[in-house]
Amino acid sequence: MHAYPAWKSLTVLVVLLLSVLFALPNVFGEAPALQMTRKDRVAIDAAAVAEVRDLLRAESVAFDEAFQDEAGRMWVRFDDVEEQMRARDLVNRTFEGRYAVATTFATRAPRWLTGLGLKPMSLGLDLRGGMYLVYEVDVEGAIGQLTQVLERDLRKILREARISYLEVAGEGQSVTARLKDPAQRAEARRLISDFDPNLEVIDGPGEAEVVARLTEAQVKQRQDFAIQQNITALNNRVNALGVAEPVIQRQGLNRIAVQLPGIQDAAEVVRILGKVATLEFRLVDQVNSPLEAQRTGRAPLGTRLYEDRNGGPVLLKREVIATGEQLIDATTSLAQGEPAVDVVLDGRGGEEMLRATRENLGKPMAVVFIERERELVERDGRKVVLDRSTEEVISVATIRGIFSNRFQITGLTVGEGQELAKLLRAGALAAPLYIVEQRLIGPSLGRDNIERGFMALVIGMAVTFLFMIIYYRVFGLIADVVLLCNVIMITALLSLFGAALTLPGIAGIVLTVGMAVDANILIYERIREELRNGTSPSAAIQGGFQHALSAIVDANLTTLIAAVMLFAFGTGPIRGFAVVLFLGILTSLFTALMGGRALVHLAYGRRRRIEQLAI
Repeated sequence: MHAYPAWKSLTVLVVLLLSVLFALPNVFGEAPALQMTRKDRVAIDAAAVAEVRDLLRAESVAFDEAFQDEAGRMWVRFDDVEEQMRARDLVNRTFEGRYAVATTFATRAPRWLTGLGLKPMSLGLDLRGGMYLVYEVDVEGAIGQLTQVLERDLRKILREARISYLEVAGEGQSVTARLKDPAQRAEARRLISDFDPNLEVIDGPGEAEVVARLTEAQVKQRQDFAIQQNITALNNRVNALGVAEPVIQRQGLNRIAVQLPGIQDAAEVVRILGKVATLEFRLVDQVNSPLEAQRTGRAPLGTRLYEDRNGGPVLLKREVIATGEQLIDATTSLAQGEPAVDVVLDGRGGEEMLRATRENLGKPMAVVFIERERELVERDGRKVVLDRSTEEVISVATIRGIFSNRFQITGLTVGEGQELAKLLRAGALAAPLYIVEQRLIGPSLGRDNIERGFMALVIGMAVTFLFMIIYYRVFGLIADVVLLCNVIMITALLSLFGAALTLPGIAGIVLTVGMAVDANILIYERIREELRNGTSPSAAIQGGFQHALSAIVDANLTTLIAAVMLFAFGTGPIRGFAVVLFLGILTSLFTALMGGRALVHLAYGRRRRIEQLAI
């Protein structure tokens, strides 16, 4: 009698049932949909959903369902693209300026499935269609900005210490100070080292020269900051497009890849992503009434009227303390157990901040977010370029102490602190961006990729299934069930982790099916060998699974290492292929060794005596 532990069979059954549950949303497919978010970043409530639903019904626009998700977004699902386009134009025309509307796809899965948080696999750009951009970041320009800041700081240090100098000039990754008196060189070197211990401070070639050089760690930190700040800036700008499921990620040393599914208007994308944003720190006017200024439409002398993110009036003084161009870094932290944002300004900004805080202790200070864009419009039959600017107060905080280039903004929630840090970092690009690649992928090409990829998977599996049944009979049928379960588990894992399925990912699934067959063949051939040696059927099954284990693990381990290397050094589609390959290897090992063994036990385990095996 063939024996197999009951707990292993139960484990296989539970894993398979969970895999079916997680993969189930993919069975229902997707439908054209609109994804809507409020431009003021306020979560959409049930009343707003009802308002849009009533509008569509009043205009006889056929839709399947309208609902809000846990992220505060509204989704409207349609049966065809024509109704989707009609609804988009109607919403934009009726609620002009209120919503960012994106054309996308939504799952047809029933609400009880989506209510459990289960979602289908998202499709990559090559399957869904959209726009693909690659920006190159001028990291050398970012280093140049840091060198300029260091120049200003060194001038300030030498000036305050009454050390006369002829010139302070930066070149590359170093700044050279030429002093008037060679006897003061040691003192200048000591002051610069005390100012920033991370700098490499040495004597220059001249007898009155001091050289401050950025270390490799500082250079890399500035390059990484430039890339990350530009990614944050692009993220904020992409949000203005209302793109569903955008992908913005670093590519190599100095490039940023932007994938915008569903976008077909290239000119609009390039225009918005090319917008310029900055920040201003201003003092709040506590003497005059902002409500009165809003009512009369006239701000008192020496002030300017702004609006906060909720539309409330804020009266600020015209004098600017510091701007976003002087921002070096902004990160979230905790101050006495409360959320805070740590801000770092350059030397000049720190000097102005020190003066302002010393003179205005206990008074409120505001952070103004300014965004400028250039728009091409038609006037009198001619196309003209107009510059537009939007300004809003994103934070008002009381000055609790005297500070200069390093300070904290408090009085925020955790979410507000994280968002403020992102806005501060995105206030201005840390380095210029240049488009090096731009591709527009049509949705028809995506559908063609899906159909061909799916057809390749179906044909490959069908031929494999037929071969296994003919060659291994009952055991071949077991292998086919194992392969089918393997594909279900891969689909479940991709859905669970929110991974995007790309064309290389489909290739990875097809390759995984072939590799999973190899594991079954190794096991079955070992069982055949045991039978030829005169071993009993039960012992042959036992020996086949045990003796083939080492060969299966060795073969899959090398492929696993290759998948890890592809993910570590690859980008974009290569990483997608690596993820599917990695998951496929894990599921293949589980289904072949445990799932296949459980099915063999199901077929032969209840027999008291096994006369022969159908293999």
